[in-house]
Amino acid sequence: MEGEPSQLRRAFVDASAGAISGGISRTVTSPLDVIKIRFQVQLEPTSSWTLLRKGLSTPSKYTGMLQAGKDIFREEGIQGFWRGNVPALLMVMPYTAIQFTVLHMFKTFASGSSKTENHNSLSPYLSYASGAFAGCAATVGSYPFDLLRTILASQGEPKVYPNMRSALGDILQTRGFRGLYAGLSPTLVEIIPYAGLQFGTYDTFKRWTMAWNRRQYSNPSAESLSSFQLFLCGLSAGTCAKLVCHPLDVVKKRFQIEGLQRHPRYGARLEHRAYKNMSDAMRRILQAEGWAGLYKGIVPSTVKAAPAGAVTFVAYELTSDWLESILT
Repeated sequence: MEGEPSQLRRAFVDASAGAISGGISRTVTSPLDVIKIRFQVQLEPTSSWTLLRKGLSTPSKYTGMLQAGKDIFREEGIQGFWRGNVPALLMVMPYTAIQFTVLHMFKTFASGSSKTENHNSLSPYLSYASGAFAGCAATVGSYPFDLLRTILASQGEPKVYPNMRSALGDILQTRGFRGLYAGLSPTLVEIIPYAGLQFGTYDTFKRWTMAWNRRQYSNPSAESLSSFQLFLCGLSAGTCAKLVCHPLDVVKKRFQIEGLQRHPRYGARLEHRAYKNMSDAMRRILQAEGWAGLYKGIVPSTVKAAPAGAVTFVAYELTSDWLESILT
């Protein structure tokens, strides 16, 4: 029974550090996330070059990252960049808390030790599996807030839903309770490779950096990484994961806004049950919008994913160490 309190303490540290790091990361990168969502839910082309090439006379609302940023600031003010941040925090804080807790539990089970330093010796396959499993558990636990975040962030001015409660009421009225989990299937299909890649590549980059430190300083025990090195590992992991999984994120966002109201100035509205299932959605997006449709928002998404991953991992490692030091 002696190990029980330390396991509980470790779970508390993982959950708290995960929630804090997730909250910081989400708030810092919210402007890029809002721009990304506006691109993903826009059925029209998201670049002026595509409009010219296709000879389309009707202008798209957003045709570039800089133009979108200026437009949002002009029409909605600085607060427009943090639209939907409350449900985003309500989603991301339990998400990262569950994710890091489950991740540590899975790694403890796989390595037979609860010590973080022993987790570094896990095979890359187990690192990827741990990340994927943790991502799935966290997604199911926090999904309704992700849906509300997308809906509130995708609307501009005038607002269709003034707050989270009105959006929630409309979803329950028009779609029922199942509506709170619209787009869950593509999300889970996305999160398995995304979380697996993010955590797996993060562990891989950490191992490479530790090996580089040992060679650089000719010290076999040079295991610790600087905050800047952790930042670079998180940056690389977030970028790799996002580039691979972005099309599934676009499909998820389309399912989340199906049939919901949106002001006409933001382009065509996606009708309820526009897509039969995930594969049908991908096929229809490819037919109507081409490959570019599946990569709408990839620039702000990648620009956001890199610092978001870096901030999350660095904040988690620092907060985790700080909590360990005050609890021991």
